[in-house]
Amino acid sequence: MSDVPFRFPDPVTLVGGGPVDTNVLSACINLAPALIAADGGGNTVLPHGREFHSVIGDMDSVVDVKGLEARGVRMHHVAEQDSTDLEKCVTRIHAPLILGVGFTGGRVDHQLGALNVLSKFPDRAIALVGRQDVCFVCHGNLRFELVEKTRVSLFPMAPARAVKGRGLKWSPEGIDFAPAGLTGTSNEALGGPVELAFEGGPVLVILPQDELRQVFDVLTERQV
Repeated sequence: MSDVPFRFPDPVTLVGGGPVDTNVLSACINLAPALIAADGGGNTVLPHGREFHSVIGDMDSVVDVKGLEARGVRMHHVAEQDSTDLEKCVTRIHAPLILGVGFTGGRVDHQLGALNVLSKFPDRAIALVGRQDVCFVCHGNLRFELVEKTRVSLFPMAPARAVKGRGLKWSPEGIDFAPAGLTGTSNEALGGPVELAFEGGPVLVILPQDELRQVFDVLTERQV
């Protein structure tokens, strides 16, 4: 990945152009202080004392390019129109983890595009964080500690079989999932350890947003 222009030793918060909850943004920045904007995400008002390192995109949605440049923000223009703003960023950022804010909760087509990017790069540690949810790809064996009745949703982006699904009210083990077939949304934790692993896929895991810290720890650890 020597041609990747943005390299960070620590996790990055990536801000998209969709709805951004200020509390969610602050929570992500506390975990991943380095800030990059995906195109229109550069219009986001940041907490006091924070500034974007860079803005990546075709710049068709950035309101004040000159103002950002005057504040020392690097503008990385990507002219091609064959990928979404999120994909433009993911392919140009090398970091242990990317927390994406402003990619869910808005237009459905934009959300589907963001989920498509997660599916195209299943080996990357990327979590999309919204007001209600945190969404990421199940890569390898994952283990969480969840209180009883915590919502655990599983959605296949391609055919997959659950080879491990312990600690859930409705066990997915041995079940074949598919986007136009059986999915695993709205499951619940029994309370205690939840272990997940799949063959095929990728499979998205969707947890309540208040599990962000645990998701951060688990996805960061898998990069070690």
